[in-house]
Amino acid sequence: MKKTQKKKGKLKQKLTDKYRLVVLNEDTFEERFSLKLSVLNIFVLGGVLSFLLILITTFIITFTPIKEFIPGYSSTDLKIKATKLALKTDSLKRKLDLMHDYTKALQPILTGEIKATIIDSIPIDSEKNIIKDSLLNASREDSIFREKIDSQDRFPIQNNGSSNVKIVFFAPLTGVISQDFDAKTKHLAVDIVAKKNAPVKATADGTVIFSGWTTETGNVIILKHAYNYISVYKHNGNLLKQQGDFVKSGEVIASVGSTGEFSTGPHLHFELWSDGYAVNPTNLIDFK
Repeated sequence: MKKTQKKKGKLKQKLTDKYRLVVLNEDTFEERFSLKLSVLNIFVLGGVLSFLLILITTFIITFTPIKEFIPGYSSTDLKIKATKLALKTDSLKRKLDLMHDYTKALQPILTGEIKATIIDSIPIDSEKNIIKDSLLNASREDSIFREKIDSQDRFPIQNNGSSNVKIVFFAPLTGVISQDFDAKTKHLAVDIVAKKNAPVKATADGTVIFSGWTTETGNVIILKHAYNYISVYKHNGNLLKQQGDFVKSGEVIASVGSTGEFSTGPHLHFELWSDGYAVNPTNLIDFK
């Protein structure tokens, strides 16, 4: 017991014994700096300095760009680019799905599964695909008058007025037009401002060929109408119809919202297309 106590006493004495560190001028032996230390002080000081060094290193690695040079850490710019690419990829996938659905909807027409109908039971020459005037027994004056009426363009779809409207469209929404149709700026639609959650109605009878989300334009619904007309409704709040549904003119298909990256507030971005060409909706629809 006495030997053990003596050893503990000697160890304690070694740890607490004071030592003096002196810095002298080599030529004059003048004392420049002195410091009293013990072995215990050195251990404590070394531990504190080591802890501070670890803390500062961790802070630098975590909150400064220097961590990008350490293996295992990815670049911030790389993460931003990867996120943007992921969003673009998702948008392109949705556009591809939209084109696929559109092509699928047109396939029956292109393959001839949907046959042309005979209007008002007027006989048509199957070889020349023209109406037999002989069956109509029209006079010369009647023929001239009919030709004059057919040549008039009361509802121009395009600037050249090459065709007449065969379908009646109604306004999908009542509101103020904030941006008109402008082909020069490639704004191929009209923007109609309205209150959020206001009902968006089908402009005519048709079939839903797309109902889903896109990154730029948010909730989108697209209808296919008779005579190859297509109406597009973008930035909706909620979509009330699904792909394949048949809707009647004036039936509520969505609600006004402000979805998508390109939206600046609650409004409806409305497009109208005919045979693959954009049509100015104000030429066919009275929005007042």
